[in-house]
Amino acid sequence: MAINVDTVYKTVLLILNNEQRGYMTPDEFNKIGTQVQRKIFERYFEDLNQQVRIQQSDMEYSDRIAITDEKIAEFKTEKEIAWKSNTFALPTDLYRLGSMTYEKYTPFGSSRSLPVEFQRVGRAELYNIRRSPLTAPTIKNPIYIYENNNITFYPELSIDPVGNPTFLDKIKVQYLKKPSDIRWGYKLGELGQYIFTDFVYNSEGVSLGSIINSLTTEGLGSINDSFTNQTHLDSGTDGSGATFNYTITNGSLTSIDVITSGSGYQVGDNLTFQIPGFPSNAFRLQIQATDLNINSTQGYNDFELHNSEQTEVILNILLYSGIVIRDPSIIQVAAQKIQQEEVNEKS
Repeated sequence: MAINVDTVYKTVLLILNNEQRGYMTPDEFNKIGTQVQRKIFERYFEDLNQQVRIQQSDMEYSDRIAITDEKIAEFKTEKEIAWKSNTFALPTDLYRLGSMTYEKYTPFGSSRSLPVEFQRVGRAELYNIRRSPLTAPTIKNPIYIYENNNITFYPELSIDPVGNPTFLDKIKVQYLKKPSDIRWGYKLGELGQYIFTDFVYNSEGVSLGSIINSLTTEGLGSINDSFTNQTHLDSGTDGSGATFNYTITNGSLTSIDVITSGSGYQVGDNLTFQIPGFPSNAFRLQIQATDLNINSTQGYNDFELHNSEQTEVILNILLYSGIVIRDPSIIQVAAQKIQQEEVNEKS
């Protein structure tokens, strides 16, 4: 259960404005928010170690070990690894590695065996384990080493001629993922104000708003009309979901606006639009780098922390905002409240 980034930003602005302490831009908020989220996330592991050494309550909602583990659980995930040899890279969002499992495919009955967990060993252990006939790794007792963000597992599994693991075997990695950078996405209004873009950030989505570059028309005739919520034809692109409003005046395309961002678009994609009611008339839009969300400020990413952390997030952002605005009083008040909360949690 994530923390809504728009709620946090507006709360921070409200507190700053009420106290007449200045203003925090979206870009400043995004950078500070990302740092705060990472700080709180990394503190979980120290909290868990501390709570393990303390006697816990057996009340259902008062076990601090279980509460901390619940917060960490927001980042627990599993991913199947595409592999073509016994050495492969781990997911790019990995923070801490948990376990690895192997499922052998059995062609008779088209099923897989129960998952077998790999045993993690060090480089020194690896040599001795592999040399001994009694401890040599097998399919039922596989091992791996973890170096330079790469996994190398043993025994080496044979690869068929087209580069797939024998019998479609599966390897899965269970791990903690890194928190994503938070993002209060926006576009500029007519008066230069920041307007929140209420859709989840996707780097391959098309930015909302007017788009007029790289357009080619194909016999628009003398059409005079406006068309809303239009989708493009399948033009060999993996992109989908974007919708558009456009206007044609005297056979010329005079405006086209992106209404829904969609996903999966790449630079150079050609999107063909068949004009409703005019089957022989069409125009084509080519996606440019500036048209994609990755090169814009649009789209949002919520805080991925447990929703019980909302107050902690706001206080920490206020603490950093005092540094940005250079107001010692904000720093002092926020720091005192954060310290008091930590004392209450750990006492």
